[in-house]
Amino acid sequence: MLSKATLKLISSLDQKKFRKESGLFVAEGGKCVNDLIECGMKAERVLATEEWLAGHAVKGEMDVTVVSDDELKRASFLRTPQGVLALFRQPKYDIDNEAPKKRLCLALDDVQDPGNLGTIVRIADWFGIEEIYCSHGCADIYNPKTVQATMGAIGRIRIFYTDLPMLLESVKGETPIYGTFLDGENMYGKQLENRGIIVMGNEGKGIGNECAQHISERLFIPNYPEGRSTSESLNVSTATAIICSEFRRRTM
Repeated sequence: MLSKATLKLISSLDQKKFRKESGLFVAEGGKCVNDLIECGMKAERVLATEEWLAGHAVKGEMDVTVVSDDELKRASFLRTPQGVLALFRQPKYDIDNEAPKKRLCLALDDVQDPGNLGTIVRIADWFGIEEIYCSHGCADIYNPKTVQATMGAIGRIRIFYTDLPMLLESVKGETPIYGTFLDGENMYGKQLENRGIIVMGNEGKGIGNECAQHISERLFIPNYPEGRSTSESLNVSTATAIICSEFRRRTM
């Protein structure tokens, strides 16, 4: 039986204010929930249907409440619930400003769409990028839509919210800072290192001036064929996948 208090708590976690106050976030679906548990994230509460539990295993010891399909539907943020929902404790990380000097990292300047942010986290996980620095104008990583889009990758990536221009200024000169621009140089002809920061910009405005002034390598993802009229730009998550793939291809 799902209590009104539990339903109220879960519903409140749709809002950043209450996620921050409680230190909790919601994850849904077997893959996402189990991936987060395997990564060492603490599940405070798991809600699952009998049907889902009959065919799946919740890994680790935790508080599991069996709920009906109707109860899960009332609790879920998804149109079609996936049999299991869990409340996780938000992890706390100490920001590591030294990481870009040793390995490749991502920085996001006001990426505001939760789906884009979640997809970028998943892309970073695929390409072995372990740190993402977000400006304070980015979407909240613990937004239910963002968490769902990461497909569990949020448990393997350290995400920091910071003053991005200040961070870039602090590492400038010691490490390469790459950024994507429509007036940049063709990235396929540029020398790329396996360390530094790749900055990706806002969906509509691109990289802001405060960050742009610290970027040492301005990159452009060319369209094909050259000179042909195409879409004005790429979606930021698509562009992130392309540029991360090229960096890893060069340094494998």
